[in-house]
Amino acid sequence: MAELHIDMSVWQGRQDPEDGELALRWHDRVRPWQEDVAPGVALVGFACDEGVRRNKGRVGAAAAPQAIRKLLANSAWHLSQPVYDSGDLACEDGDLDAAHDRLAQRIARLLGEGHFPLVLGGGHEVAFGSWSGLNRHLAGKGKVGIINLDAHFDLRMKLEQASSGTPFFQIAEQCAAQGSAFHYACLGVAEAANTAALFARAQALGVWHVLDEAMTQSDLPELLNGLDAFIARCDHLYLTIDLDVLPVAVMPGVSAPAARGVELAVIEPLIAHIRASGKLRLADLAEYNPNLDQDNRSARVAARLVHQLTK
Repeated sequence: MAELHIDMSVWQGRQDPEDGELALRWHDRVRPWQEDVAPGVALVGFACDEGVRRNKGRVGAAAAPQAIRKLLANSAWHLSQPVYDSGDLACEDGDLDAAHDRLAQRIARLLGEGHFPLVLGGGHEVAFGSWSGLNRHLAGKGKVGIINLDAHFDLRMKLEQASSGTPFFQIAEQCAAQGSAFHYACLGVAEAANTAALFARAQALGVWHVLDEAMTQSDLPELLNGLDAFIARCDHLYLTIDLDVLPVAVMPGVSAPAARGVELAVIEPLIAHIRASGKLRLADLAEYNPNLDQDNRSARVAARLVHQLTK
């Protein structure tokens, strides 16, 4: 595994000793990852926004993993499984390919030990590293479905360099090179934020997508039916959540805030449905930018989604 840098000082918060074990919070329970621990949730920070910079976005997402941990630390504990912090991986030298390789190495290792890796990005370039780790671990065993909750397809063609806009095109290329199917669903797509070229590429690649305007609470039954059909074709699932899928009023702290977005009241049932399938192997959160947040509103939502992914 790539060299570990685990800072446990962030895991601190309120204590309510008068309520005993029923008053525990995340900071009481999260432990540093080490070899031979019992399987559980393994948090991995991808402190990187090199891809956002290359995609001409507003940088700052590299600070997200620690910012999310700070809000998560004081959240009430309701889990039955252990949670470990396996530290952060950074991209301080601009070498995104090397950073992706380090992330893939760590995820493959954690999956091999029976953990559920939950990656805290970072820009959405995290997706290529996350998927690569699962791909290494599976070594061709079973069909992988990618579910991306996102306002953007992120299917830009990789020309000279990868970016936060290219990860799923990179994955499609890698699938073609290794002779595996590319199963990709993008839910929450904002029509005005994706060019006709991206819609055409999605169609050519067989991507199942749903526009943000078709993702309301009244649409949930149809959405869940669509998810069931997608999941039925897969043996393993990778869920990636670009936080800019949420409305700007809920998620101001992202590089590209959503004019409309998809409500949490829709996102959370989708997450629960995906988890209930029993096929979810890996998840990540992307694009939170603490520099653009307002009163930690976005960080609180990100921490809530971590809770939803692990409960």
